[in-house]
Amino acid sequence: METSETQSETKAKVVQIFSHFMARVAKFEDLAAAGNRFLVNFRQALEFIRRPSIDKTSTIFEKVIKANNTDRIQSYINAGYVHPSSRAENLNKLNTSHVQLLNITSKAKDIINELEFLVEDVQLAIEAAVSESSQDYHTDLDLKAATCSEEGNVSFVPKKPGDVDYAIMVAVVYSMVKQDYVMQEKIVSSLSLKTSSGELESYCLMWSLHPFVNDEIMHRAWSLIS
Repeated sequence: METSETQSETKAKVVQIFSHFMARVAKFEDLAAAGNRFLVNFRQALEFIRRPSIDKTSTIFEKVIKANNTDRIQSYINAGYVHPSSRAENLNKLNTSHVQLLNITSKAKDIINELEFLVEDVQLAIEAAVSESSQDYHTDLDLKAATCSEEGNVSFVPKKPGDVDYAIMVAVVYSMVKQDYVMQEKIVSSLSLKTSSGELESYCLMWSLHPFVNDEIMHRAWSLIS
C-alpha cells in the first residue's frame, strides 16, 4: 500500500501544479477580456468607416446644402460626408484593434501550450505515485483525453479532494479553455474589411459569452485554491 507520507507528497505536488495551472488560466481570462474590448472597438470602427452616405437625392438635403453652401460644407461633401479627422481616427482604431487582437491570440496560444504541459505534469505525478504503490489507483487515467463530458462528475468534487480529483479538474478546465481559445483564434483570423455587420455582431456575442466554458465548474476550480 502507498504510505501516508507518499500520499501527502503526491497531493502536495499536484496541488502546487494546480495552483500554477489556475494562475495561467487567470492570465488567459485577462487576455480574453482585453480581446473582447478590442473586438468591440474593431466592430465600431469598421461600421463607422463603411457607414452609408447621406441620400443626396433628398429634397431636404438639397435645401440644407443650398442654405449653407460654404467652403466647409463643400469640404465635408467632398470627404464623403465624414470629417477627415474622424475617418483617420477610425482607420487608426481599426488597425490598432486588429493588431492587438493578433497579439492577444498569440499570447493566449503560449498560455494554452503552458497549460498542456501542466496537464502532462499532473499526469506524470499521478503515474509516479501509482508505480510506487500497489493501491488500486486509476492506473489508466488519461488526463489529456478528459473533456467537458465529465462536467457532471466534476460538479461533485468532495470537500477534501484527493490528487486524482485535482487532476481531473485540471483536465476538464484545460479542455474548456482550449476550446475557448480555438474559437477566439478563428474569429480573429476571419476579420477583414469585408466582414459583414452580422458576422461582427455574432463574433462579439460569442466572444463575450465564452460558450465552451462552464461557469459552475470554473467557480468550483477556483474554490479549490486554498
